[in-house]
Amino acid sequence: MIGKKSMLFVLLFCFFIIIAFVTRCIVYAQEEVWSDETEYNKQLTAEKQDYKGETLEGRVVEILTEKQIIPPGGKEPQLYQKLEILITQGSLKDKKIIVENGNLPMSNLPKYQVGDELVISYSQDFEGNDTFYITDYVRRSALFWLFLLFVIMTVTIGRWQGVTSLLGMGISFLVIFRFILPKIYAGGDPVQNAILGSLIIIPVTFFLSHGVNKKTGIAVIGTLVSLIITGILANFFVEFSKLTGFASEEAGFLQTYRPGLISIKGLLLAGIIIGVLGVLDDITVSQSAVVQQLKEANVKLKVGELYQRAMVVGRDHIASMVNTLILVYTGAALPLLLLFIDNPHPFSEVINYEIIADEIVRTLVGSISLILAVPITTFIAVLAIEKK
Repeated sequence: MIGKKSMLFVLLFCFFIIIAFVTRCIVYAQEEVWSDETEYNKQLTAEKQDYKGETLEGRVVEILTEKQIIPPGGKEPQLYQKLEILITQGSLKDKKIIVENGNLPMSNLPKYQVGDELVISYSQDFEGNDTFYITDYVRRSALFWLFLLFVIMTVTIGRWQGVTSLLGMGISFLVIFRFILPKIYAGGDPVQNAILGSLIIIPVTFFLSHGVNKKTGIAVIGTLVSLIITGILANFFVEFSKLTGFASEEAGFLQTYRPGLISIKGLLLAGIIIGVLGVLDDITVSQSAVVQQLKEANVKLKVGELYQRAMVVGRDHIASMVNTLILVYTGAALPLLLLFIDNPHPFSEVINYEIIADEIVRTLVGSISLILAVPITTFIAVLAIEKK
């Protein structure tokens, strides 16, 4: 037993050395790409400096006026508030300002309360007068407590495995925000960088969450094969359905902000690949574990029978996972689905909109990839265990 643990430790150590080396090579390549963008970034910085606006944060300390008014140019009465706000962040920190809300025609006008933390846009007009406009709520506190609850539940219930899974999640975010996104932002190919990032995320997070063992190794191989199939399917059906990637406002903004530098269609493909990656973890590890447990329970099982029994469990997994994925995408695209309700246009026309077709391709490609991951991982696991 001690020998096996020592061997696992050595393998884990060597694995992280390799990952560190690959990461360093990636960072070096990333720095080379960024150096080509230096002049562009300098120009962008100069343009930003010409803008005199500033974003402040403050807390409502008093509501000076609250009433219903018909604003200039408006037809219906709406809520009007004059608020005294203490600035808590920005160049005017610790100063109190007066902000009017509802003096212009607006829909979905929020009603602010004493103690609300707000984001305020601060600028000066051509006469040098200060202008303040409430743009949003400060939500960091709520997000922090929600994240803390998530961490506590993960560690309390998952224990050491929960801790390692959190570490794996952190590494995933690190790869995404320090490698994939900067490379895409600098003009790199989105699909290529998503795949390269996945080659780091998959083994690191899998071995951290599930340990360095044959079960996890099989799951890694099954996930990589399934991910390749995802990329092929996504590329084919995005081209086949003539999707451009410009269905969202964010894509249009990126093209305006950095014209011609980012491949929007490639960004769509990369999003599909990364989106499927997280769900593949559950499928492949589960199937690998099922095959291992079946073989340990009955060592006399032959290859064919072992595969068939594992697929019985796999089919249940497919049924539940596909439904889960459909519901996840449905929840994310719920406002879009309202287009189907009481729409004067026929169903055949509405479903043809790119904003709808985009979600359909994303959902179905992801679902097909998950379905294929079950027999692929099961087959690899059966062969690997039989050769034991």
